[in-house]
Amino acid sequence: MSPSVPGPRRAPTRGRRAFAATWWGQAWVTALEDSTLDSGRLSRGRTYARQGMVGPVTIAPGQVKAAVQGSRPRPYRSAVHLPVLTDAQWDTLLDTIAARAGHLAALLDGEMPAELVDDARHAGVPLLPQPTELDPECSCPDWGYPCKHAAALCYAIAATIDADPFVVFALRGRGREEVLARLRARRTAAQATPPAPAGLRAAGTYAAWAALAEHTPPLPELPEPAPHTAALPAAPPPGTGLSTADLERLMADTATRAARVLKGDTTSLHLSQHEDATRIAASNCGPEWFHHLIQNTGAKPTAFVRLTRAWRYGGPTGITVAEQPHTPDPTAMTAARTALTEALAEMTTTPVALRTWRNRLTLTDHRIQLRLGPDTRWYPYLQHDDGDWWPAAPADPDPVTALTSVWQQTEAVSGNRGVRPGLRGDGR
Repeated sequence: MSPSVPGPRRAPTRGRRAFAATWWGQAWVTALEDSTLDSGRLSRGRTYARQGMVGPVTIAPGQVKAAVQGSRPRPYRSAVHLPVLTDAQWDTLLDTIAARAGHLAALLDGEMPAELVDDARHAGVPLLPQPTELDPECSCPDWGYPCKHAAALCYAIAATIDADPFVVFALRGRGREEVLARLRARRTAAQATPPAPAGLRAAGTYAAWAALAEHTPPLPELPEPAPHTAALPAAPPPGTGLSTADLERLMADTATRAARVLKGDTTSLHLSQHEDATRIAASNCGPEWFHHLIQNTGAKPTAFVRLTRAWRYGGPTGITVAEQPHTPDPTAMTAARTALTEALAEMTTTPVALRTWRNRLTLTDHRIQLRLGPDTRWYPYLQHDDGDWWPAAPADPDPVTALTSVWQQTEAVSGNRGVRPGLRGDGR
């Protein structure tokens, strides 16, 4: 039976983004807002949600639904559908949770670990929704996609997702109790597995390998790969939408990536679809390819440009920093805050407000933000007039160096501060 949950509790008021207080709740809201360019219906949906027009919500595998009061006396039947995971994807996801004890502990504590979502995505399991996955439905005559009633439902459910990350699991096909039962079964099976037979002693094996290596000549250095110049033996069939130039460019890209893998750089082997599209866009692919990448990934243009810039400054880690806040070691944040306070005392005579949240240090009055990445480097961001934060410079291990890299932009060019970058064809 589908569980019913009461009307959503409201998150603390924070302007337009008051519906989600956690990063995973905001990911749900972002998926909704990136799924459409119809800002008017989204705005009306936010108003409906704030006014309590959304009735009790029912959550079931693959859908969330509720009655939403519109302008007519009788409420409309609204729903939002989300693809459920296959059995194979569930096995992968449960194995991913079981692999780290901290994942389950965080979930039971009401937290969605960013590392779990990353690990699942790299294994091909989309836990949090993508914009192209949300499928709204409503009994109203509005042709919008989504209509304001379905949008209101999406905003209203964000606070419920905030409070209980297992709601996302239920939408993907399995509820809290089933997930916990299957995890217990995995733990029981692991405990019942007999220990592995005794093998060779590690110290002796390493000593034998070291002795053999002493008498083995080193492998030659790999030669630098020649530029890829292979041509297709025949043109693509007409009507496929493919061009010879595009396919040859993809061949050259594949050859370049293969050469990097041979040198030990395996970064590009573990990219999601939108990360790989961002990588291609960041390589100055030209305006036509850039806009095709936006269309074919279903991304919102401005968000895609922002991620392209994040890739240029930090590669895959830059994307993670742009999309997923996390809770780092408090000692690192305290040390960084102290260093920045001392540096700011020398840089300006005006007191500077410095706010800390998760992995982010924000100079509110200067519209500067430093984000600590999982690689322990600090990524500088600037806030533009629309309120969004944009990557502004390469990352640095030292928070003071990261700050000074953007300080002059906000102080000496104050007339240009906050101007959103133009949507150029190369994404810069």
